[in-house]
Amino acid sequence: TTGLEALTLVRSKRPDILIADIGMPKLSGLLLARRLGDDCPETKVIVLTAHDDAAHVKQALAAGVRGYLVKRSAPDTLVPAIKAVLAGGTFVDPLVAGHLFPRRRSRQASIGGLSERECEVLKMCAAGHSTKEIAAQMMLGIKSVETYRSRAMGKLGLKSRAEIVGFGLAQGWLA
Repeated sequence: TTGLEALTLVRSKRPDILIADIGMPKLSGLLLARRLGDDCPETKVIVLTAHDDAAHVKQALAAGVRGYLVKRSAPDTLVPAIKAVLAGGTFVDPLVAGHLFPRRRSRQASIGGLSERECEVLKMCAAGHSTKEIAAQMMLGIKSVETYRSRAMGKLGLKSRAEIVGFGLAQGWLA
């Protein structure tokens, strides 16, 4: 019922994922995520919140949160978020992704600048697949996947995996 209770429980049980309310008493979901990043880095944190603005998402990602869900869309997004986070990715609720990456929506034409391989690698990365998984599915070497991802990110001005996920959401790749 409190963030401190959750911290104690996670420290003793060591789950793969913790789904926490961002506004828990005695220790907020964000402070809990920071603590777990130090104490239990193997436990990934997904937060639920009523806040659907970019500022809260940015604070959550900076705290080490791997999934950000708005409560009103959680019934539709919880399972995809868990899958993405378990696969090593980051999940940002589609309700807030557009606020987080507003410039990306108007850059639909930029996708035309990507090669077919760059686009496919970026889609798989946005879906939460690891480099190793992408390489295996596409029958490519790990270095090739890294090169395709790096080129695509450069062409689109993306700087992180979180931005790839946001871009993918804005493009409708993850809907």
